[in-house]
Amino acid sequence: MAPFARCAGEEPQPHAAVSLALRMIAFNMPARERSRRGSGVKSATIGMRAGLVSLLLTLGAAFAPSVLAQVTLGSPSDPPRLALGVGAFDITPSAHHKDAATAGEFRGEYRFGDTWAFLAPFVGASVTTDGAAYGYFGLGFDVNFGPNWVVTPNAAAGVFEHGSGTNLGSWWEFRTGAEFAYRFANASRLGVAVHHTSNAGLTKRNPGEQSVLVMYSIPMR
Repeated sequence: MAPFARCAGEEPQPHAAVSLALRMIAFNMPARERSRRGSGVKSATIGMRAGLVSLLLTLGAAFAPSVLAQVTLGSPSDPPRLALGVGAFDITPSAHHKDAATAGEFRGEYRFGDTWAFLAPFVGASVTTDGAAYGYFGLGFDVNFGPNWVVTPNAAAGVFEHGSGTNLGSWWEFRTGAEFAYRFANASRLGVAVHHTSNAGLTKRNPGEQSVLVMYSIPMR
């Protein structure tokens, strides 16, 4: 199979996949460090780390012939899935904002499967134990390393209400990150999702937050 070839249709090029993944992950990251936004933005965020890891994995595959033969872009044979997750919201709370605090997070998404070439849209919602709520929509794509391991860079945008927890500065927030999952024989997946959420500078207040969740997706056949 050609590099990053799908089971049918056109064959996306590796450099195009890398470029798309990096743009999706890094879209709402700050252009430079701003000390007033707290330590969560000063250091490399979880969302950016997720993007860099997925980028390195993709680049590694592009230059390792023995691995390249097993790498495919997109999962056209997978059905739509219902994904449920639990984890932590704002794991690096800003020391400069009194309302910033780590909270439990619960997430649900409906993932439509590959719809436009290898791109898969999704809609979702999450709530935290501090009363925050986030409703969103987005796009992702699978980078398959053999039949079981999958890295899915993704980006979303939607409406956010902070409740009594971390105030992200705007009612409209962007989320970027990646999911690292194992695909079982029945097409269900178990993995870890890491994301960065911020308003991308829409408002002066933009502390951002990092989340880590365990995700389980159920095929909807």
